[in-house]
Amino acid sequence: MRFQVVPAAYVFLRRSEDGADQLLLQLREGTGYMDGHWTAAAAGHVEAGESVLDAAVREAAEELGIRVEPADLVPLCAMHRTVAPHGPIDERVDFFFECRRWAGEPRIQEADKSADLRWFDLTALPDPVVPHEHQVMATLRDGSLRAIVTNGFA
Repeated sequence: MRFQVVPAAYVFLRRSEDGADQLLLQLREGTGYMDGHWTAAAAGHVEAGESVLDAAVREAAEELGIRVEPADLVPLCAMHRTVAPHGPIDERVDFFFECRRWAGEPRIQEADKSADLRWFDLTALPDPVVPHEHQVMATLRDGSLRAIVTNGFA
């Protein structure tokens, strides 16, 4: 059976602070999906007619109030994931980027969807983190991240 894939872009803002490798994460609230979990500071679905790079830039502006140049988005991996019952909305391809340069000070722009925004050492991530995102963060931390990863398949 063929299915449609829902694409999304994830942007991990990353910095080195006092010798620590850090990611900026936000705490989901009021979204109806994984509320109470930490997540990439900027992420969202790719809209019709939009490239994944354009989606990443747009999400950074909408969710954090910062300007990111597409050339500053470094691809980390693509994740093909699924969940039961495997309907069209359950088949996903996520594109993860890291970004170490941006203009502006990241801040919560959608207070109805985010309860907090904080930098975390990559070696001391908060709990809980959205599971498929944690998979990427953990492999980024230990150096085992691969270009294409999967989640939810037997």
